[in-house]
Amino acid sequence: KIIFEKQWFYLDNAIGHTYGTTFEVTSGGNLQPKQEVEESTTETKEAGTDNRNIVDDGKSQKLTHDDIKALKDKGIKGQEIVQQLIENSTTFRDKTEFAQDKYIKKKKKKYEAVITIVKPSTRILSTMYYAREPGKINHLRYDTLAQMLTLGNIRAGNKMIVMETCAGLVLGAVMERMGGYGSIIQMYPGGGPVRAATSCFGFPKPFFDNLHEFPLSKVDSLLSGTFSTETLPSEPEDNVLVEEETNGLTDEKQISLQETEEESTTETAMEINQTEEHDTMDINTEDVEFKENKEKENKDNVREKQRKQWERRKKLIETAALLTEKNADGLIVASKFHPTPLLLSLLEFVAPSRPFVVYCQYKEPLLECYTKLRERGGVINLKLSETWLRNYQVLPDRSHPKLTMSGGGGYLLSGITVVLDKGKSDSSHLEALKMEEPSSKRCKVQDLHC
Repeated sequence: KIIFEKQWFYLDNAIGHTYGTTFEVTSGGNLQPKQEVEESTTETKEAGTDNRNIVDDGKSQKLTHDDIKALKDKGIKGQEIVQQLIENSTTFRDKTEFAQDKYIKKKKKKYEAVITIVKPSTRILSTMYYAREPGKINHLRYDTLAQMLTLGNIRAGNKMIVMETCAGLVLGAVMERMGGYGSIIQMYPGGGPVRAATSCFGFPKPFFDNLHEFPLSKVDSLLSGTFSTETLPSEPEDNVLVEEETNGLTDEKQISLQETEEESTTETAMEINQTEEHDTMDINTEDVEFKENKEKENKDNVREKQRKQWERRKKLIETAALLTEKNADGLIVASKFHPTPLLLSLLEFVAPSRPFVVYCQYKEPLLECYTKLRERGGVINLKLSETWLRNYQVLPDRSHPKLTMSGGGGYLLSGITVVLDKGKSDSSHLEALKMEEPSSKRCKVQDLHC
């Protein structure tokens, strides 16, 4: 059962249809493919010249809320309800043709339960997230995301590093653009990566084969060469632990058996009936079976946990090996953390002559990042940009910018990596400063040195 836009329905009947099929929600929440019907509103309509005499006092509609509810209960379709609303409206004929179309469209949206199922894509998901829950994606607007994918030169066969805290939307966009070819290393903070939006794309399983993950907490140790995998217990130690646990359980069993033996001897001494003895023996055997089952469950849980730990460790070693090659084809950063330390450390893993893009909701952190990169060197073509977006309504005889538009879609810092020669960087920096100074000042500096 799906609840969407105050409408509930079942998706069973949608299986087998192509994407883009329009369905009508019938009684009982079942979907039926909508039949193409020619609209009866195409006839010559009576329309007024302007809307100046129309007063919105709420009394123009003769049908009450209860009347509309009664029509719905009878099973009358949305199109017929809209037609009745038009007929019972006292001001509809006085409205202009444009106002009438707007009124019909508004009522159709409210009363016609029509659903179109579309294939998920970056454009649809980014628009939806920005409209509904912009906080979850750090207010990353869809046009800014498009700029990131273009500036980052995302294409099939790349080896990309992605660091994002946008619920997996940026990661999903990169995966879609790469089409399952190449490899992606997702850097994540905390206990594990968040991929809520990535799962909404509906990628096939092969797309995830080349998706790797690496914790941010291990980046410094990887750069310094002191990286070691998680301190996980080795296989023999785990076996010992299992044996100890089972021994402990067997001891408990022995104690319980001894207790039961003592109880049975005392019971015989007290001349209890044979039937009662049988009952107590049955209870004891049940206890033993229950403990044996519990013991098996514990063993299985330990083995499963051990297997997961080893798999995680293996993946971590593979990802570390990929990063230490330091030949990534690009870097995308879109997180709630300060970009400067992130970028300076992650750029070490990017090959020369490769693009990088950093997104931030605010300008100031990126300005600081910009100056730090200028001081450090090793990058060219640094650009700090902001995209400007305005939506337009495009309709016959009434195309105009929409009244509401977003205040800002965030800022992007982009550039290209080059080989950083640390030995020459200081001297070349001083020479560059000398060259930038006017000739008169340069002479004075030379005189002072003399």
